[in-house]
Amino acid sequence: MADFGVSAGQIVAVIWDKSSLAEALKDLVDKLQALTGDEGRVSVENINQLLQSAHKESSFDIVLSGVIPGSITLHSAEILAEMARILRPGGCLFLKELVETAVVNNSKVKTASKLCSALTLSGLVEVKELQRKPLSPEEIQSVREHLGYHSDSLLSVQITGKKPNFEVGSSSQLKLSTAKKSSGKPAVDPAAAKLWTLSANDMEDESVDLIDSDELLDAEDLKKPDPASLRAPSCGEGKKRKACKNCTCGLAEELEKEKSRDQTSSQPKSACGNCYLGDAFRCASCPYLGMPAFKPGEKVLLSDSNLHDA
Repeated sequence: MADFGVSAGQIVAVIWDKSSLAEALKDLVDKLQALTGDEGRVSVENINQLLQSAHKESSFDIVLSGVIPGSITLHSAEILAEMARILRPGGCLFLKELVETAVVNNSKVKTASKLCSALTLSGLVEVKELQRKPLSPEEIQSVREHLGYHSDSLLSVQITGKKPNFEVGSSSQLKLSTAKKSSGKPAVDPAAAKLWTLSANDMEDESVDLIDSDELLDAEDLKKPDPASLRAPSCGEGKKRKACKNCTCGLAEELEKEKSRDQTSSQPKSACGNCYLGDAFRCASCPYLGMPAFKPGEKVLLSDSNLHDA
């Protein structure tokens, strides 16, 4: 009994199940009541009714589950979370449960490590295994009767966990220092700062000599740059001259003028110089034969039929 750490004035919850023997439960409750005294209290709750009992949170100093001699108890995640909820901050949980020594697929019995992990996930800290022992023949028979489970690798382990010294959802104000921190920069001499400060009134002072901006330019700065020197290094490179995208050096305009000149020079020239006057003045082999008169220099498009007829 000393392993549970029960002392006078504490409130203890004892969780039992259908495999618990009535005489063993009564004997355990009597011993706990003797330890807690008149100022303490011992409450007894069935594990199947724990979730519906609606105990207030932080109601118990110690919760004991599955520790009744002969008890065969399996704790679900919901039961573990509920026991952690009803514990007071700093309270302890002691439980005894069947575990497998090896991992078994689809087994409802956990291993000891998974049971400790489940207790940690329920909100407990300082989870540790206190005792491990094999099952007695009576306990093996009880497992078959109450759980319908049979395995040759079952053990009984006793584990404890502690609730943190704060309640779930609690908050605390952070103590932040409001003292001004040094920026690490050296202090500025006020006299030096004033020396380098120039105001609008200083501009009207005759003692202040201002430099003429034109004097900062020399003869080379005033020369008009050569347009060729303003071109990008890659602009117009290669066998075929081609302006780069968003050309600003003038090559694009230059190429456009050359293209216009080529189009003008590519127009067919008249041998007699009378083609534009009309069919009455054209030769028999004139490509413009049959077309209306046009102004000199006007661009005329010849169709394929006109070329073949010519």
